[in-house]
Amino acid sequence: MKSNSITIVLVSIVMLFFYTACSEKDSDRLDIKYDPETTPSMVTDSVTTLISDSGITRYKLVADIWEVYDKAEDPYWFFPEGIYLERFDSLFQVEAKILADSAWNYTDKRLWRLKGNVDIRNMVGEMFLSDELFWDQQKQTVYSDKYIQIKRGETELKGYGFESNQEMTEYRIFRPHDGRIPFKEDVEQPLDDKNATGSLEPDSIEIANE
Repeated sequence: MKSNSITIVLVSIVMLFFYTACSEKDSDRLDIKYDPETTPSMVTDSVTTLISDSGITRYKLVADIWEVYDKAEDPYWFFPEGIYLERFDSLFQVEAKILADSAWNYTDKRLWRLKGNVDIRNMVGEMFLSDELFWDQQKQTVYSDKYIQIKRGETELKGYGFESNQEMTEYRIFRPHDGRIPFKEDVEQPLDDKNATGSLEPDSIEIANE
């Protein structure tokens, strides 16, 4: 009986020591909080992939880094080191090519934000250059309130504010401007519609490629 009592006491001491040691280890752990808004659930590098829309392959995507924030309140993909996109029509012909220094794709909204040296080419070879463009896949429109430059062969169109169909074949510049202005965040929109020569510029320019 005495031997059993001693054994029970020894076991109790060992368990108490083990519990104390575990508690000390737990106290040394860092309490890291997971923020789904800033911590990606997936990170992939050197990405080249095809993306489907309604079961049909519509896009080719190439990026150095692809971060997925699908647990965020407004789920999104982030491409911090640039992106290259091709959009295909139903016959897999390239409708548009898109380059940007960085990009966000808000997946639930089906809204892309393209930022920094945005360069879009349509199927007839026109070039669209801006610091920022938005692409709304639900409304099938591309738009911006920033300065934009459009090159059509030897012709260049410039201005502030832009809207187009997503094929980039029918588009409108809201405030045409003849001045040469760099693509910077701190560029201010002109206070009036007069160019350097004093002539009144049109309120908008609309283009439709047939």
